[in-house]
Amino acid sequence: MLNKELLTLPVTELAKLIKNRQLSSVDLTTMLLQHAHQYNPEINAYISFRDERALAEAAKADEEIAQGNYKGTFHGIPMGIKDNIYLGGEVTSMASKIHSKFVSVDDASVIEKLKAAGAIIIGKLNMHEYAWGITNNSPHFGACHNPWNLEKIPGGSSGGSGASVAAGMSTITLGTDTAGSIRIPSSACGLVGLKPTHGLVAKYGCFPLAWSLDHIGPMAKTVQDAAAMLQVIAGFDARDPTSKQVEIPDYVALLNSDVKGKVIGINEEYFFNQVDAPIEKLVRAQIAQLEQAGAIIQPVSIPALQHAEYVELITSLSEASTIHHEDMLVRADDFGDDIRLLFELGELPTAVEYLQAQQLRRELKLQFSALFNEIDVLITPTLPVLPPDIGSSVAKLNGEEVDLLNHIIRFTGPSNLTGLPALSIPCGLVEGQPVGLQIIGPAFQEQKVFDIALAIEKQVQFSYHKPTLDRI
Repeated sequence: MLNKELLTLPVTELAKLIKNRQLSSVDLTTMLLQHAHQYNPEINAYISFRDERALAEAAKADEEIAQGNYKGTFHGIPMGIKDNIYLGGEVTSMASKIHSKFVSVDDASVIEKLKAAGAIIIGKLNMHEYAWGITNNSPHFGACHNPWNLEKIPGGSSGGSGASVAAGMSTITLGTDTAGSIRIPSSACGLVGLKPTHGLVAKYGCFPLAWSLDHIGPMAKTVQDAAAMLQVIAGFDARDPTSKQVEIPDYVALLNSDVKGKVIGINEEYFFNQVDAPIEKLVRAQIAQLEQAGAIIQPVSIPALQHAEYVELITSLSEASTIHHEDMLVRADDFGDDIRLLFELGELPTAVEYLQAQQLRRELKLQFSALFNEIDVLITPTLPVLPPDIGSSVAKLNGEEVDLLNHIIRFTGPSNLTGLPALSIPCGLVEGQPVGLQIIGPAFQEQKVFDIALAIEKQVQFSYHKPTLDRI
C-alpha cells in the first residue's frame, strides 16, 4: 500500500500498519517528505524541513519496533510542528525576522512528550508572525495558502499547521491558540482542532503571545486522532507556572458517541448573532440531528459575553506588548507592519483598564462555570464568516463586507478568556470551503467535548471530503 492514499489516513490507522510492520516509518516519512516538498511551493505550509534528521529518527523507530519495543500510537508517525514550539538545538523562528536565528537549548514540553512517544518531526510549519494574526500572511516567509482554495487564507495563527494536515503534508500536528489560532485554521481547513483546558497541556518551550490566554492543542483529521494526541501531550510540567496537576483519563478508550440524555446549550444572543446564513444553517442542522438522536437542547443566557471582545482585546494587547516591549524599543522596524501596529496599540491601555478587564473576565468565568452545572456542552459556530481571499481585510457576512479581525475571533475568544476546552469540527462545505462547528465544555472535561464531537463526526462523515491537490 505504498501510495499517496496512505497520506489521507488518520494517524490511528497508520499506527496499526506500523505496529504490525506492514508499513515502515522510513517509508512513510520518505513519502510524507516527498509530498510536502512537492506541494510546499504552492501551499507554503513549511518554513523549513529536517529531512536527514527525520529519516534517521524514523530508522531508529523501525529498529525499536522490530525489537518489540513499540511505544504506542505515535511511534514512527511523521509530522510537522508549528514554528513557535521549540526543538532543542534547532532554529525556532516564530516566523519572525528578530528570532530568525534563535536556537533553544531544550525541547518544548510537548516535544519531549512526542519524542518519548516515538513521533518523527519532519519540519517547522509556517505561522502568523509571533502567532499574532488570523491570516498567516507572513512578510518574512510569505502567505500560507488554503488547500481547499489556494486564493483563500487558511486561517491563523496556526495556518501552516491547518494547511499541512488538510493537504496531507503532515499526518497530524499541534497548534497554539490565544484567541482562536487552533480553531480558526481547523475550521478553515476542515480539521478537528482542540484548544484544551488552560493548564492541561504544559506550555514550557513555546514562545508566548499572551501568558494568560495561550494554549497548545492538537489539529487532526479525526476526533480519535485528536484524542490520541491529547493523551500524549497532556500532563503537568513544573517548568510552566500555569500547568495543573490533574488526572489524565484515557481519552481514546472512553470515546462514546451516544448523545442520549446529553444536555446541549445554545446561546442565541451572542453565539448566533451576526452569522453568515449558510454557516448558521449547517450548524443548526447538526444540532437538530443531535436532538433527534436523544440530546436535550437547552437555550442559555450568558450576560457577561457582552464584554468578551473588549476583555480579549485589552488582555491580549497588554500582555503581548509587554513580552515584546524591549524589541519594540530597539528593533521596531524588524516587525511586520500589522503586528508592529498591534504592539504599539498594546502600550496604550492603562493598568486600571487591564485590571478592570480582568474583573470582567472573572465574571465571565463565573457565569460559564455556573452554566456547566446545567448543561454538558455549549455548541456554537466556530466562525461567523467564511475565510476571505489572501490579502483581504474584510469578509462577507450575509452579503455585506465586515472587518475580518473583528468578526473572525468573536466566537473563539471567550474560551481563551475562560480557559475552557473548545473544539472545532467540520460540519459541511459552503462554496467549496469547510465550515466548523464549535463545542465548548467544562474545565478539564475534554471527554464530554470529544464525545459530542464524535457524534457529529459520524453524522457529517466529513472525512470523505478532501481538497483536490492535483489541480496545483
